[in-house]
Amino acid sequence: MIFDKLFKKRQKTEVSLVANQSNSFGAFGGDAYSSEIYRSAIDAIARNTAKLKGSHIIKDELNKTTQSNINYLLQIQPNEIMSAYDFLYKIVTHLYIYNNAFVLIDRDESGIKGFYPINATNASLLEDSRGNLYIRLFIRDGEPIIQKYSDIIHLRRHFNSSQYFGDANDAIMNTLDLAHTQNEGLNVSIKSGANIRGIMKYDLVLPEADMIKTRDRFIKDFLGVSNNGGVMITDTKSSFIPIESKPINIDDKQLLAIKTKIYDYLGISENIVTSKYNENEWGAFYESVIEPIATQMSLEFTRKIFTQREIRFKNYIMFESGRLQFASNSTKINLISQLIPYGLLSINQALEILNLPAVKDGDKRLQTLNVVDINKANKYQVGEDNERD
Repeated sequence: MIFDKLFKKRQKTEVSLVANQSNSFGAFGGDAYSSEIYRSAIDAIARNTAKLKGSHIIKDELNKTTQSNINYLLQIQPNEIMSAYDFLYKIVTHLYIYNNAFVLIDRDESGIKGFYPINATNASLLEDSRGNLYIRLFIRDGEPIIQKYSDIIHLRRHFNSSQYFGDANDAIMNTLDLAHTQNEGLNVSIKSGANIRGIMKYDLVLPEADMIKTRDRFIKDFLGVSNNGGVMITDTKSSFIPIESKPINIDDKQLLAIKTKIYDYLGISENIVTSKYNENEWGAFYESVIEPIATQMSLEFTRKIFTQREIRFKNYIMFESGRLQFASNSTKINLISQLIPYGLLSINQALEILNLPAVKDGDKRLQTLNVVDINKANKYQVGEDNERD
């Protein structure tokens, strides 16, 4: 397997670890991802976050995008088996299930060759005699590996109790268990409501074999789907006493309350999950959920990919998205009409906001004559020379 070869290639032959940090991470004990409500909410967050575009930029006044191999890895194919979308979807899903997400940076003397999400069931921080940090990762169905912590991109949620790892999702477990109980109760209620139950009473003493045959014949003749009339008959030797079974109905308000608690825990609304959001709801979701993830990833990828010297020379990783693609056409047109007169948008930037293709010579900026450089205002208005004044 690709991952096995990668870890064997990178595995240290000998690492003298003299101090084991008390901080460790264990995968979330409950199977939260099996909950329909929890999974659909995480899917909504992951599929929207996966549309972010990661770029290696030189953060000067123009935020120039470089032509490095990192851009190809972050935007097209981070490793042999994933697209950039799959890569981001997977690490965001891990982040919300385990509150910790790990990505291995595969690099050698020539530079960075790939990024690999790691589905770790347990992890712990180790330290060598020189104070260098290592991380021991227990891979699902694999051998534990030890890597330099500087080669692991580590994203965290609910970062509180541990010095290195995000806390578990214990706070939502009772709600998830209650949601599971509700689903089971509905299933039982539906099944019990669909059955006719009763007692077949015979005034005669019958052998056990005859009783079974009589019961089976009665069920076939009167309780099967072939009994369209719904009428049954008995003779003087027998009688049928029905047992009334009232299905238990779960209040819709209870179902909604459980769902709302799960959505609130994840910071998401039902309209986002079901893709029924309006412009304002999307804006709130972007600012409260997607933007914090983008900020966290930008900072963590930057500090783990580049050295301090490279960062001082303004090398950064930035994850960003065109927020305006979800705005209404009236909002887009209003924004363009307000910004173009001040020369804040080029023609192609305005076309991009409208989801239209770029045009030749579209990088030029237009500006209304009603706006003038403040240093030239007097000369423009009354013909006076500022220098002479």
